[in-house]
This record gives sequence, C-alpha cells and structure tokens, in this order.
Amino acid sequence: MNESNENTDELAPLPEEGWTPKDALLAVGAFVIIIGLVIGGYLFYQARKAPPVDVGSQAPDFSFPALAGGTKSLSDYRGKVVLVNIWATWCNPCREEMPSIERLSQAMKGQPFEILAVSIDVRGATDVEPFAKKLELTFPILLDTGNDIPDLYQTTGVPESFIIDKNGVVADRIIGPLEWSSPNTDQYQLIQHLMRAQ
Repeated sequence: MNESNENTDELAPLPEEGWTPKDALLAVGAFVIIIGLVIGGYLFYQARKAPPVDVGSQAPDFSFPALAGGTKSLSDYRGKVVLVNIWATWCNPCREEMPSIERLSQAMKGQPFEILAVSIDVRGATDVEPFAKKLELTFPILLDTGNDIPDLYQTTGVPESFIIDKNGVVADRIIGPLEWSSPNTDQYQLIQHLMRAQ
C-alpha cells in the first residue's frame, strides 16, 4: 500500500493554546466597561445621597409618632430653637443624659425653645414609655421604630444631638452625652444666644 495515497487531511491542526491578541483586547474592553459601571454607580449614589448634616446646613425635616399621641414634625417648631436628641433606652450614656435634658426643659419653660427626643428603640412605646415614666420626662419623645433618623441625620451613634436655630439651620452637633442643664457649657450658652436672636 502506497503511503502517498493515504488521506492527509484527516485531522486539522489544533489551534495554538493561549490568548490571542483579539482575546486580550476583548478582556481589557470588558474590564474597562465593568470599572466604568462601578464608578458610575458610585457617583450616582453619591449624587443622590443627602448632603452632610453639619453646622450651617439646613436641618432635614422629619415626622414621627409622639409617645404622648399624635405626630410631631421638626417643621412644627420653626421660630423656636430646637434640641433634637437621638437616643435609645438600651444606650447607657443616653439613659444617664436624660435627667439633664429634663432639667434643661424645665429651665427653658415659657421660652422659644423645644426639645425633641427621638428614640430609635425598635419596640417603640413598649420600651420607651416605662423609661419615660420612671424618670418623669415631660418633653416630647418621638418614636422612630424604623431607624430612619440615623440615616437622615447621618449619625455616628447614640446619643447624638443637634441644636437647631429658629430658621431650621443646624447651629451645633454634639456627639455623645452632655450635661445639658449646666449654664457653664458652651451649648447652654448657645441655646440662650439663639433664643435672643431675631
């Protein structure tokens, strides 16, 4: 049998293993598209995110059920200086701070001042009401059971407080507890100053 008569095209040559320049170009293109989508998504998220709530910024409005009944909003108190205190019954520094907030409330009675203590206890009145009764708290306590205000005000934890002037502008941001009823604190003096301002 003559070897020259054998079918020489039975097997096609196998392609070389590895990436071709075209494969590398497609991979780079896909990588660039993915990076572009990630950066675009991040920039879109940043653009939609609320601006930081800091001194000099407009305080975001909010509405929550009040422990005493009904609903209260920050905007209800425009024309007054407002102390917004964000707290929870499970937070020991918050619990320790509350009596001083009550003393401040009593000291400011009859003046253009209000305290809105926004609780982030998920069980709402179930946890807050016994605590408020025990300490005989008289200022408005609002119930944020959905934990909306920490995102709205971009808090770092509890307690965190915001002193808001008569025009709804943040005048001070306080992270952590404070002895609110002491006339010697900068915050007490700031509240007095803001109440006198037109």
